[in-house]
Amino acid sequence: MPDVRLASSRGKWILFTTVLGSGMAMLDSTVVNIALPRIGRDLDADLAALQWTSNAYLVTLAGLILLGGSLGDRYGRRKVFVVGVVWFAVASLLCGLAPNAGVLIAARALQGVGGALLTPGSLALIQASFHRDDRGRAVGLWSGFGGIGAAVGPFLGGWLVDGPGWRWVFLLNVPLAALCVPVALRHVPESGDGTAHGRFDVLGAVLGAVALALVTYALIEAGEGSAAVAVAAVAGLAAAVAFVHVERHRPDPMLPPGIFASRQFTAVNLVTLCVYAALGGFFFLSAVQLQVVAGYSALGAGTALLPTTVLMLLLSARSGQLAERIGPRLPLTAGPLLAAAGMLLMLRVGPGASYPADVLPAVLVLGLGLVTLVAPLTATVLASVDVSRAGLASGVNNAAARAAGLFAVAALPLLTGMGAEAYRSADAFDDAFGQAMLWCAGALAVASLIAFTTVRRPPPDCRRPECRTHGAVLAPPLEGQRTAARPPAGPADPES
Repeated sequence: MPDVRLASSRGKWILFTTVLGSGMAMLDSTVVNIALPRIGRDLDADLAALQWTSNAYLVTLAGLILLGGSLGDRYGRRKVFVVGVVWFAVASLLCGLAPNAGVLIAARALQGVGGALLTPGSLALIQASFHRDDRGRAVGLWSGFGGIGAAVGPFLGGWLVDGPGWRWVFLLNVPLAALCVPVALRHVPESGDGTAHGRFDVLGAVLGAVALALVTYALIEAGEGSAAVAVAAVAGLAAAVAFVHVERHRPDPMLPPGIFASRQFTAVNLVTLCVYAALGGFFFLSAVQLQVVAGYSALGAGTALLPTTVLMLLLSARSGQLAERIGPRLPLTAGPLLAAAGMLLMLRVGPGASYPADVLPAVLVLGLGLVTLVAPLTATVLASVDVSRAGLASGVNNAAARAAGLFAVAALPLLTGMGAEAYRSADAFDDAFGQAMLWCAGALAVASLIAFTTVRRPPPDCRRPECRTHGAVLAPPLEGQRTAARPPAGPADPES
């Protein structure tokens, strides 16, 4: 039984190392977009290379994150977490030293593998280590500090890009890992799931990642119209079909198809796909728009988008409480529409855009939309399945969000006619950016419609989210496994 108390010295060290480990991955995911224009200029890379710089990480992360959690249960959560931190740091070093775009893209894919090991492992360590009376508060602090890291990320990334250079966005992870690993080995107790059995679904994970990679390649390179693109598209679809077949026939699948028997779970994941496709496209393109078209520095672009994260950090817990009282249908209907309005306001951001008059209203409205929808989205996912599958449901929802962002970054340049050198031309990029915002707003409108027609109030005894404070904007929060349903939170709930 876990018995570490949060107020103890050991408890503080456990919280510190798990926040530091997961914060590495969160910081990296929020700052890389800010660095893309500078990376493109320094490495003489075209737009497709910049798309892959973002997407190579997401391919391996989305494809392997469910497997990463299972590895920790079987071989030891601390061991897999430490391996993930070291792996992530080595891959980050390769990113920082990359002499060309090809090496950078390969290193980013390796980073995603490390992220898939450490991201679920950090929360699992907290749940496995702390006394049950302190677990809720520990998870709340972990989630809150993670939100602060997400808020600091764009500011720090912009400062690094404008100052020491974009390579330090990646190199910074090395000293962080050097601090995290010895603390974890000294202070974090090892834990695992003694009931874990059966073989790992490595084949399913590989097929999922291959399908994501091939379809992404086909979308990014579709403008070339070559035979290789057609072959990649067909092979990607074949890998996806094979993935479904394998998952349906394995005794211990990574993604049990039966979880989609819940109509509400399936519907909420469709909402997730639409919402996070829009967000993935928005944050990828807006960081470039602010620098290439509006003339902002990297620091200015990162700071410009900060209010969205700050609003989520400050108000996500209150939004979750409101949704518990009124039900998730209204927030999940109104939230995407508010976010869509924010993206439409970004159409005003062009050459010489004023931050107070043009950029700030857009990011504030977008942030309010995300505040309205993210917490109810997570709660509805957890409430849609049996309590014993809540951790799996959360992992599936998180992976779906990352895959949606992956496809959006690949597809939007194709849909808007953005050429290989578009990010070097303010006029060309501005035109395509306007079209992209219309596509993103449309995806959010579809999400709103799906939520309005399918989402219903969950039963009163369903599981509630542990992560109530959330600041990351590119994926919903992960939730871990628990064996009992948690009662609805009241006003005095210490996690709020």
